[in-house]
Amino acid sequence: MNQAREAEDKELLRALQAALAAEHAAVYGYGVVGGRIGKKRRTEARTAYDAHRSRRDALVRAVKDAGGAPVAAAAGYALSFPVPDAAAAVRLAAELEDRVAGVYADLVRASTGERRRGAAEAMREAAVRSVRWSGESVAFPGLAERGATASRTPAPTA
Repeated sequence: MNQAREAEDKELLRALQAALAAEHAAVYGYGVVGGRIGKKRRTEARTAYDAHRSRRDALVRAVKDAGGAPVAAAAGYALSFPVPDAAAAVRLAAELEDRVAGVYADLVRASTGERRRGAAEAMREAAVRSVRWSGESVAFPGLAERGATASRTPAPTA
């Protein structure tokens, strides 16, 4: 295998692992959201939680298919702010979706073909959920240049 191909494969595996880590964090985060969200938006939170679990499981398979060992979920994640009530839960859900969109943008850049289409779809879904939670949108969701948290996942706690 030539060096260019090896570099591309490593970049793809890094992007897959980053997306998987973001999905682990989103699943955790939606556990927090679900515990604080109001009744009106509980179904929406559950649907997002299920979507992230499904994407996470697909990414585990993709990482294995790419020859990697899937990154494990942390036991807990530090949230960027306290989530004492439904309003904070809504803000957290929007932030989680922004972060997930950012890592999927990286996966779109690193992949081709069907994997790229799937990553673009995941990025779009996260961007739409973010808009639904926050009521705000951006022209190019998932681009790190638009915000400080676009492609960062919550840091694991000890």
